[in-house]
Amino acid sequence: MDTFDDFARARQLVQQTGHVYRVRGPGRWGPLLQWVSCGRWGRTDPWRTWEVPPGWPWQDTPSGNRTGWRQRAALTADGADHAFAVDYACCRPCGLAWVEEPYTQPAYQRQGLAGAGLAALRAEHPGLAWHTLGGHLSGARAFWDSAGDGVEGGYRPRALCVHVERGR
Repeated sequence: MDTFDDFARARQLVQQTGHVYRVRGPGRWGPLLQWVSCGRWGRTDPWRTWEVPPGWPWQDTPSGNRTGWRQRAALTADGADHAFAVDYACCRPCGLAWVEEPYTQPAYQRQGLAGAGLAALRAEHPGLAWHTLGGHLSGARAFWDSAGDGVEGGYRPRALCVHVERGR
């Protein structure tokens, strides 16, 4: 795919942040069932393998990296890969939310895709202060400073509350 096609797809994805296909996770019983089964339950369960139907530019799924977290991702034009993805967790009782490991494919970078994806999450979960777990690479500081401008919490590093698991 050439640069013009990537640029056009990125612009399209920025416009479509509200068009999200949501995959339910294991629910609140998932961790208990995994514990009772000594880790066997959940290894090949259906929510870990899913296909996004055609026409859905964004998906919201259980995170493959962190238990209890979700992943928001924008799909490439062919739907075979993520143009952008970020893991997130929200805690309503504490009024806090975290995002971790944002990734944008190089061909889609600097086109507003990450900012649009993060803004869509904030809009869907209003009233929360947004943070990260920290440990950012030096090059990522400028991104988080820019993304956190005007955002409650400012995507500043903060430890998790007692209600949210760190995950793997």
